[in-house]
Amino acid sequence: MEPLASLDDVTLRDRLGTELFRKVAGPDGDKARERVHGTPGPRWFAPDSPIARVHGDASMFVGGIRAIMLQSLHPAAMQGVADHSGYRGDMWGRLAQVSTYIAMTTFGAEQDALQVIRAVQRAHESVVGTLPDGTPYAASDPHLLGWVHVAEIDSFLAAHDRYGHRPLVGRERDEYVAQAGVAAAHLGVVDPPQTEDELRAWLEDYAPELRGTEIAREAIRFLLLHPDLPVVARPGYLSLATAAIGLLPAHARRELRLPPVPPVTNRVLGAAATRTIRWAMASGHEQARELQAAQR
Repeated sequence: MEPLASLDDVTLRDRLGTELFRKVAGPDGDKARERVHGTPGPRWFAPDSPIARVHGDASMFVGGIRAIMLQSLHPAAMQGVADHSGYRGDMWGRLAQVSTYIAMTTFGAEQDALQVIRAVQRAHESVVGTLPDGTPYAASDPHLLGWVHVAEIDSFLAAHDRYGHRPLVGRERDEYVAQAGVAAAHLGVVDPPQTEDELRAWLEDYAPELRGTEIAREAIRFLLLHPDLPVVARPGYLSLATAAIGLLPAHARRELRLPPVPPVTNRVLGAAATRTIRWAMASGHEQARELQAAQR
């Protein structure tokens, strides 16, 4: 009986992993994964570097949701989304683009990382407009790019601290911030933070610009209540979202009018969800390691 149970576990893991991968990576995910891990050439980071550990961990699911929530607090960033992509549109399609960008700039060959960065820069050229008060905005603005960057890596680091398989310690934390700044600098962020202390300082500098606009609150409600997932998958998604809310700073939750999450509830739901994702995605990580070994 034991071999049959193990076979059932493997089959379930593969099915869950495949569905998760399709949602996050998009319909061309397999091709993108092969390109990320199978293309020969120099890479920016070693396989066991801090950025590879953080960006390859299941805690990124929580960190990604937190990042979206935190980034929405900058009126210009949120207005750009509302005007040019719309939060009610293809949420998973946009997530696939972001996940491909992160995977390529973290694990891909340098030539491919630079190519995907240039593609994002071209897309940003047309994302311009004005806020309701007449203030102009542009997605290519280094100041706005800086906010998106620090909100993102702060979220990834917070989620990894709480739910990561091997949390970063000591100098690894500064190394992660510096490594995350490599792609950011190529994208257009001027002198991105190089240490965790600098990251905290950047976040404090942006604080006076942040507020929960009605557009931001509506977008986050839509993100939480309309995830475009099968009914059976929604409890797991809500566990991830609840964990992300629990990791937000108190002021961010207040601005977005999100309820506080009891610490115990936050830890239990987040830990259970990330463990399940880590288990389900294990076969995909094995394939990625095989691709990397082959190209070396």
